[in-house]
Amino acid sequence: MTNSAISTLLPTPAPAAGTPVPVPSPVPVPDTDTHLAVADGLLALLRSTTTEPRPDEQLEALTLAVAADLPVLLWGEPGIGKTAALTQLAASLDLPLTTVIASVHEPSDFSGLPIVGEDPAVQGVPMAPPQWAVELVRAGRGLLFLDELSTATPAVQAALLRVVLERRVGALQLPAGVRIVAAANPRASAADGWELSPPLANRFVHLYWVHDQEVVVRGLGGVWPRAELPRLAPDLLAEAVAFSRRVVCGFLTARPTLVHRLPSTETRRGGAWPSPRSWDAALTLLAFGTAASVSREVLALLVRGAVGDGPGLELLAYLDRMDLPDPETLLADPAAAELPERGDLRQATLEAVVAAVGARPERERWEAGWAVLVRALETGTADLLVAPATALAALRRDGWEVPASMDRLAGVVGLARQADRSVERVAAAAAAAERAAAGTRR
Repeated sequence: MTNSAISTLLPTPAPAAGTPVPVPSPVPVPDTDTHLAVADGLLALLRSTTTEPRPDEQLEALTLAVAADLPVLLWGEPGIGKTAALTQLAASLDLPLTTVIASVHEPSDFSGLPIVGEDPAVQGVPMAPPQWAVELVRAGRGLLFLDELSTATPAVQAALLRVVLERRVGALQLPAGVRIVAAANPRASAADGWELSPPLANRFVHLYWVHDQEVVVRGLGGVWPRAELPRLAPDLLAEAVAFSRRVVCGFLTARPTLVHRLPSTETRRGGAWPSPRSWDAALTLLAFGTAASVSREVLALLVRGAVGDGPGLELLAYLDRMDLPDPETLLADPAAAELPERGDLRQATLEAVVAAVGARPERERWEAGWAVLVRALETGTADLLVAPATALAALRRDGWEVPASMDRLAGVVGLARQADRSVERVAAAAAAAERAAAGTRR
């Protein structure tokens, strides 16, 4: 060991009296506050975004359901933007947002904790609500966001039934100004996920949240779409209520088996399905959508989210048929007939005209029916006329002369039939070739 190494192991001798003690140089300490302030400034710039009015069917449907005071459940994969949409919605509507993660709470957090008083035999045992419910009542309004609903245990889901439907948390009644929105991941992508119980699922309007590439890109650039409350026309309120009642009641009269239909599988029971409760929600949404003059796409999202895809699509088809022109009006003045632009509605209108002629077959009405078909040929495609023209031709009675208008349609019908037969021949030839190839392989 060298002398210098040995000297480092020996104690340093005390300085002689009167000798100044050397002061070590201070170790430089970084100014943490300054660095964090700069970082906070950068974060503030990143979080500084603006909003713009932009058509967004998902956001419009969500806002309309919130305005209708119906509980909404947003379904979507993790990271799709459900929580961000709710945060932005609350800010746009100027509602304080209260987020409750359902999966980390106990049933008593929603049903209330029993508090024993001085004389429980006389006063009973009240169920004390949690702090978040008390704060909502104190505020008088707000947006209650129940997140991660599909990871809540069945016991917690049962405790949420009164919260969602009756707006009661323990012994506390939430004020009318509180709206409820929940979010959930599909069971396959949820952490320890559960299927929703049918009673809880049937209390929600189910909206399936998907990302829009343009919205995401523009939002990351600093501009997100802005949620706005629907503009309800005051002069349309009474008419909207009467119309929605007429539509739903007329549909359920024609389709009584859809009044209540519990799905057979557990997964479908955890979504939207028809019941008197969900039909009441669909009626409310139809009235709000009519009063706000929303698009058919938004209305479809809401109706299907209330009663399910199948019943919802049937209701929308029934709604379309209600808007069809009266066949008797078309027969009375075929030259001025205004037919729907959409192919399916035009087809249904022409079939209704033929059915009206068949219900009261008279020569003048039969000829007027051909005039309506000619009008359809002049204003649209010819492929929709084959079935109505064939059915109308079958209604001819002996002694009725063929009208000149029928000659204009004969070629169209003939060509269409030839095309159909050509397609059938090609399909038959392909099937024969496939059978021959299969026989060769054997």
